[in-house]
Amino acid sequence: MSLNIAPNVLPKQSTKACILGIGTESPEHSISQNEAALVAQELGLSVRWRDALPALYRKSGVQRRGSVLLGPEELPLSQRQSFYRPSCDTELFGPTTSERMKVFAEHAGPMLQRACVQAIKSSGIAESSITHLVTVSCTGFFAPGVDIALIQSLGLDSNIQRTHVGFMGCHGALNAIRTAKAIVEADPTAIVLVGAIELCSLHQQYTDDAQQLVANALFADGAASVVIGARREDVETVNQDLAYLDTVDQANWTIASTFSKWIPNTTNLMSWTVGNYGFRMSLDPQVPAVIERNLEIELKTWLNNQGLEISDIGAWAIHPGGPRIIQATGNALGLAQEFLQPSQAILENFGNMSSPTVLFILEKLAMEKPDASSCVLLAFGPGLCIEAVLLRSKSEF
Repeated sequence: MSLNIAPNVLPKQSTKACILGIGTESPEHSISQNEAALVAQELGLSVRWRDALPALYRKSGVQRRGSVLLGPEELPLSQRQSFYRPSCDTELFGPTTSERMKVFAEHAGPMLQRACVQAIKSSGIAESSITHLVTVSCTGFFAPGVDIALIQSLGLDSNIQRTHVGFMGCHGALNAIRTAKAIVEADPTAIVLVGAIELCSLHQQYTDDAQQLVANALFADGAASVVIGARREDVETVNQDLAYLDTVDQANWTIASTFSKWIPNTTNLMSWTVGNYGFRMSLDPQVPAVIERNLEIELKTWLNNQGLEISDIGAWAIHPGGPRIIQATGNALGLAQEFLQPSQAILENFGNMSSPTVLFILEKLAMEKPDASSCVLLAFGPGLCIEAVLLRSKSEF
């Protein structure tokens, strides 16, 4: 049996999604890790481990991190924030979750807007051309949410199609990129704005639980955004405006593939739960060892399917869950120190900002390694789950 195919009809080539612009934003004020440890002691965050807090904070790999709760650096340390108060009989565990969510609703939209403005500016795309909005957060809830706040503050079309990636943890931005990739590949005229906002400092825990004290020492606030659209040749077929085509021609990274893996029998190793006094993080000390045992075979198989070896990857944006997780990733994949340094630098200067953090690293890599032919974004989250995105230079296609 033969198929009759019209002579002038050619098979449609698959659309490729590109990163057109990126922007990041930190809180106006930050605090050194040494000062943060002193604050933790004075608040009485832990009774049992009070004297050990300075050493714990030093070992976190963080030197400075930002928070929307902080005032100017020139103020005395005791006056730099008023949200958290010393533990007492009437307030043992700090502000309630309701109080913390009020602060999230106040600060999340404006901070994410500033990151999105940078991404849109670097993309060269007009706000009116954006067709889809994908937002990410695991540190706060309110409705109408940050998506509506962005539509208002950025002047986006009120018909924009919205998706929210919620409560997925540190790899949430990678899931958002996967969503944007699917949208663009289904419709080459789509332009997707992705925005991730986390205010982790709202979830400081008053506790003697060692895992939660580690989280207190690591986490910080941040926002990041990327603009994603189709590559030039895909847009040309649907007669998109020339200004957009010029922007696409300058885009360096194509989103080649994404990867997701839940590691069975690990659900108790990492969690993020809503409590009466903020959200509580648990991070089992076994996590680095589990990463070392499982990561290589999973990424090797995925990359082999893309015609690549682990050694072919020119840049790595590894989410810095902590110094041991960065090192475990390097050990598992046989990566030289130079590939781990960008993640370590972001952790050192900004802390673990949860979902936006890999985009901070990507922005750093875009400036420091603009000629890299490939880059892998990699993060781990509750589950325990591995999420990854493969970016390839446009010259590879």
